[in-house]
Amino acid sequence: MQVRGDSGDIVASVRGGVEWTDAFAALDPAAFPMLSALIPYGDAMFNHRQVPLLLAELDRLPDACGGAWVAQARELCQVVLNGSHRYLWFVGD
Repeated sequence: MQVRGDSGDIVASVRGGVEWTDAFAALDPAAFPMLSALIPYGDAMFNHRQVPLLLAELDRLPDACGGAWVAQARELCQVVLNGSHRYLWFVGD
């Protein structure tokens, strides 16, 4: 996961990432529209207006989808919210 600026510069990053499990495929897209955008091999980007929605989804994420990545994602969400022209990237393999 990374926070990037408008020019693509990396503002912050973490080494870990989403611990992908079958539980992600079982998430209801209507209840988790932001997290449903994540796929294991592709990138997903969240802008300043989407990050609060993502944070709300993280608050109610099933335990089967949790892990250390959730705290890391929360930290990076704050980096996005505390600056301008920043985006949270989930970078697929």
